[in-house]
Amino acid sequence: MSRPFLKMNGLGNDFVVVETRSAPFAPTAEQVRAIADRTSGVGCDQLIVIEAAPGVDARARFWNADGDEVSACGNGTRCVGWLLMQSSGKDEAVIETAAGRLIATRAGERLVSVDMGEPGLDWREIPLSREEDTRALGVVLYDHADLMAPPGCVSMGNPHVVFFVPDAESVPIARIGPVVERHPLFPQHVNAGFAQIVGRDRIRLRVWERGAGLTKACGTGACAALVAAARRDLTDRAATLVLDGGELFIEWRDDDHVVMTGPAAVDYVGELP
Repeated sequence: MSRPFLKMNGLGNDFVVVETRSAPFAPTAEQVRAIADRTSGVGCDQLIVIEAAPGVDARARFWNADGDEVSACGNGTRCVGWLLMQSSGKDEAVIETAAGRLIATRAGERLVSVDMGEPGLDWREIPLSREEDTRALGVVLYDHADLMAPPGCVSMGNPHVVFFVPDAESVPIARIGPVVERHPLFPQHVNAGFAQIVGRDRIRLRVWERGAGLTKACGTGACAALVAAARRDLTDRAATLVLDGGELFIEWRDDDHVVMTGPAAVDYVGELP
């Protein structure tokens, strides 16, 4: 039996979205990899399944292209929020995820804000394999000239390490990313962000996403980069994040919640075999 899907993207971070509230769908890791394969499948960074759940508009589950299910996906949550609000006609959607309950709201034409909740800053929340200062790690993760300044770590429902670099364009991320992703300090592996501070309110960011590789945009990565930068007083608590696929506005509010605002787009409709 074939199953309809939507191909969506948030700043080029692309998703296959399957709505399962009427018919359950529990893909195996092998099926996820087949769907995500850009040569023989549909092709995507993540697979998203939208399920019915009590007390909320829907539950969202996320799988990376390598077949692993993950707790959080910021750009994907924006896309899910947009779909749910289009369906209900409301200006707010409550979404259950493995990382907690998230609230999406309309922020303009095809713009969605998502309250991503509070960042995890304790080493056990990232998690790390041993105690470290997450504001500035005291360990060299990769011996490269641009990465000599200690990186910071933040959990946004998934683990992130953020390097502050003088020029994000020149960092050989495709070489560094896989090594950092699987460093022994990170028992669940890690997303690696490479952040260039342009100003107090602007960060150029590139992200190596665990299980997906170099991505055009990473919503939770943008949130993590802003939090890591603000903790070091490199930026204010609100900034525009410039990713390869476009811009996100991130605010770390006084109530400690991180709010991400950016676009959601539908590319096309198809059917999974």
